[in-house]
Amino acid sequence: QVQLVESGGGLVQAGGSLRLSCAASGNTWSINNFGWYRQTPGKQRELVASIEDDTGANYADSVKDRFTISRNDAKTALFLEMSDLKPEDTAEYFCNARYCVHGFCYPDHNYWGQGTQVTVSS
Repeated sequence: QVQLVESGGGLVQAGGSLRLSCAASGNTWSINNFGWYRQTPGKQRELVASIEDDTGANYADSVKDRFTISRNDAKTALFLEMSDLKPEDTAEYFCNARYCVHGFCYPDHNYWGQGTQVTVSS
């Protein structure tokens, strides 16, 4: 089991910055794929950025060059540095940890945090 707890959300003006953190505990050694997702009411949760042991970081087109994902070597902390924030970045942000092999992610090794709200005012 892996437990994830996000922090760092809040209210920020457009053009501002925020840093989200996700504290990971438990069997984090079993995780090779960490990600940040976001969701707004009535919409599906969408991938913002991920970082994989083998391939590194990936970003949604909408956040490229504005957001940076990172984690520590111990796999106990995941971060999302967000800059030049826009009102459309407003969402609940969720930390995700999973174990995947050759593109298949095992459902029994897929964990979510409780989310942290990011609100960007115009």
